[in-house]
Amino acid sequence: MKFSMCNEFCDGWPLADAMRLAAETGYDGIEIAPYTLAPHVAEIDATQRREIRALAADHGLAIAGIHWLLVKPDGLHMTTPDDTVRQATFRYFEALIDFCGDIGGETLIVGSPKQRSVAPGVDPAAAWERAVAFFAGLAPRAADRGVTLCVEPLARVHTNFITTAAEAIALIDAVGHPSVRLILDCKAMSDEPEPIPAIIAAAAPYIAHFHTNDELLATPATGTLDFAAILGALQAIDYRAWVSVEVFDFTPPPEQIAREALATLRAARAANA
Repeated sequence: MKFSMCNEFCDGWPLADAMRLAAETGYDGIEIAPYTLAPHVAEIDATQRREIRALAADHGLAIAGIHWLLVKPDGLHMTTPDDTVRQATFRYFEALIDFCGDIGGETLIVGSPKQRSVAPGVDPAAAWERAVAFFAGLAPRAADRGVTLCVEPLARVHTNFITTAAEAIALIDAVGHPSVRLILDCKAMSDEPEPIPAIIAAAAPYIAHFHTNDELLATPATGTLDFAAILGALQAIDYRAWVSVEVFDFTPPPEQIAREALATLRAARAANA
């Protein structure tokens, strides 16, 4: 497995500085939140995209992918019955797919809880069908650009749509395209009744990306999650893709988050060697 870090916990830093931190700390890659670069992904022009790709190469980093996709711009939603809004969201995802491909990224992490939740009064079954059609429509473009759309189950406190790995797998199966896969997140799995290693084992054929954090969305090992068991479960299924550090508590300095998270993950991996 390969370790990457998300750039947004380097709050306010230029991307070049976040890449320098990732490289100096010892990460294999970096995961980028487009909103940290521009309010709209189309504002990141071709020259800047080439520079991002070259900058990663200069630091010896791969670009694991992009995430926090719909933080900006406002007004987008994937499951709304409003055709105009949903079509605008679809077009924005097409632009995100192109951006990810242009910078050499591998995955698009589709979390965006507020922009997928089923609104009061909306038929959940109809919202489900719209989501299936949404991903099915995007999948060929993702395949053409060599990237993977990863559906992310999220905790019930954040959304009412796709809150378990099993629900995400049902959606992936309904779409039925190899460019639509699963991303698992430690915080989200801690909300499920099953132990995290059991969730990983059951989802093994679908997992294309993995996010690490604790149950409070802070640095791995800050809380009570057993990362030796979690990475052991990944090793047991011969997982060889990205294990990325995504935290939402920016209180510690970025250098501390990066260093402590990677040390935790390396120790957990070594414990199962």
